[in-house]
Amino acid sequence: MTRTLASLFGPLQPMALAEDLAAPLLAMPIPETTADPAAAVAAPAAGPTVPDRFTVARGLAVVPVRGILTPNMAQYERWFGWATYHGLAETLAHLAASEDAAAIVLEIDSPGGLVCGIEAAAEAIAAAATVKPVHALVSPLAASAAYWLASQASEIVMTPGAVAGSIGVALTAAAHVQPGANGAQIFEMSSRHARAKRPDASTEAGRAELQRSLDEAEAAFHAAVSAGRAIPAAELAARLSVTDDPQDGGATFRAAEAIRRGLADRTETRAAFYARLTARTAPKPRSPSRAFAARAAAAKAVARS
Repeated sequence: MTRTLASLFGPLQPMALAEDLAAPLLAMPIPETTADPAAAVAAPAAGPTVPDRFTVARGLAVVPVRGILTPNMAQYERWFGWATYHGLAETLAHLAASEDAAAIVLEIDSPGGLVCGIEAAAEAIAAAATVKPVHALVSPLAASAAYWLASQASEIVMTPGAVAGSIGVALTAAAHVQPGANGAQIFEMSSRHARAKRPDASTEAGRAELQRSLDEAEAAFHAAVSAGRAIPAAELAARLSVTDDPQDGGATFRAAEAIRRGLADRTETRAAFYARLTARTAPKPRSPSRAFAARAAAAKAVARS
């Protein structure tokens, strides 16, 4: 039976992921040569190398942020060109210090991904934005974890028809309620002082622990969006809600609505976006120096004599 990428994401992993928008990616089959992720990492020469994480042209650095985001899944980066948090953190630190890049573009097309590791990447984006402009181009999707990253940029631009938002965290939990396929009842235990290690979702205490973990991750997400978008923290939950109840957040929004809620800054086609930025970053034609002008005038005078 063909395994899909969804099988690599186990339960109890907090996800900042718009699952409906991620469904086509999660349904992709695992390439046969990477059926064993550990082997793919141990023997990278057996498959494609990690693609370039950015390009620089005319003073503008472009960083693709694509696919389901993970801390450091090298095989996803190698086979699909998907971004990782470690890769983004390294890239942004490099570009922030690079004299070749006058500005940075995060070109985003992602439904989100894992929560683990995202804060380092988000902090690297925010740090780079204090040094030079960092532009997030939503083309066409920045949902959940991907929006967490976008929110740290200097501006967020959405292409026509683009979608952004899905601000929140979720996980899937399960409990054994009957014998397994082989007739054996399975019991999962943890050490005496590690009850929160394997919370039982069938119990009130287990659900409370899972909720605590989710709320902690959401608080970090909200704090990042609040700081990055200059939205007062006390107003954010209500601004994200689709009703009068602040708990009804987590939706995605098209450009006009995202802009109205303060989640994005403008709508622009990709062509217009890049034309605007390259006009600012492209090197200006250098005017002749005085010495060169004097030499040219002398040469003209000699030619006329």
